[in-house]
Amino acid sequence: MHEHDRIIINQLQGGFPICENPWGELEKTLDIPADEIITRVERMKSEGLLSRFGPMYHAEKMGGGLTLAAMKVNKQRYDEVTEIVNSFAEVAHNYEREHELSMWFVIATETPEQIQQVIEKIEQKTGIRVYNMPKKQEFFLNLKFEI
Repeated sequence: MHEHDRIIINQLQGGFPICENPWGELEKTLDIPADEIITRVERMKSEGLLSRFGPMYHAEKMGGGLTLAAMKVNKQRYDEVTEIVNSFAEVAHNYEREHELSMWFVIATETPEQIQQVIEKIEQKTGIRVYNMPKKQEFFLNLKFEI
């Protein structure tokens, strides 16, 4: 990995400047030309080095709903069920686990009431129960992975 890629990734994990010219601010902070930063971010995103580049929203503070959900999916239907679950715009972060509850995903909706509606639709389309596991308490870790 090129040193500039490392510098950019490490800086952006701490946040993106909210100002009129954020790329210019990054240029000053990192001493890397803004157009190079943009090109590198786009390349890393297209190559899969960055899985996501964008803002993080706190759905609940904005009036939305957010929950962790899980399903018992047998291996024979796993791909089929994954496709169905992932077809919902409200579903994110879908992971396979070595556990009786083998599929874990996040549901984010515009209102808390919509969580149950999405769960019911997934259950109807898959024929499999969705276990709703809303958080009891949130802990902010400020997790960063230094590259």
